[in-house]
Amino acid sequence: METTSRATAPAGVTDRSAPRPGEHGESGELAELAGTAGFPWYGLDEAFGGRRWLMQVGAGSDGTVEHGALGHGDQPSLRSESEQMSRRFAVVVTVAARPLRRSADGTGVLEATSGSSAAWLAGSGLLSCTWPVQMERSLRQDWLEQQTDIAWDLADNLGGDGWSTLSLPVDGVPVDFHYRESEYGWVLAGSAESYVHLGAYGRGMSAYGLGFGQVPDLAAYTD
Repeated sequence: METTSRATAPAGVTDRSAPRPGEHGESGELAELAGTAGFPWYGLDEAFGGRRWLMQVGAGSDGTVEHGALGHGDQPSLRSESEQMSRRFAVVVTVAARPLRRSADGTGVLEATSGSSAAWLAGSGLLSCTWPVQMERSLRQDWLEQQTDIAWDLADNLGGDGWSTLSLPVDGVPVDFHYRESEYGWVLAGSAESYVHLGAYGRGMSAYGLGFGQVPDLAAYTD
């Protein structure tokens, strides 16, 4: 991740979102791109029996997949605030573990990824599905910028008072995650032994009973 902007996704990374249900277009392309990732994808483990979908893939300017998100449960909606709050979902974010490195164009340095990278992507992901849609547009933008700054500061200080510790299984092994709740939902972040950092966010589904596991086949998320 780069640190050139606090109010946007990491510079040099493009998020490509899957179409909404019933829409067509880039879903096949998104799945194809996801399949090129050089790291294992993570989702909720087999204890979750609900709907799964490929939500997002983030690739660098050279096309290398850097991170991605897999959705579980109801797909988030921005149609109305009441509909937003009624949706039950959990999204798992997988971030490739990358060392400090030069950007693809050679003009800058990409910060090494960490648990903070996963926390930022999870926090901004939760914001993306909790917009106050009834608020006047300019005020809504102010709200989003304020909340984005808060999410960044929290992600940059995982050892701070804004986080508690929650132990959840990853591939059957207990892992300590940084965890926080808000009126909009919950966010957690940590690292797995398989050279990835994990983030997650959700609403309506308790984080306390979740478990994570490697996804051996993305077909369950792209069918």
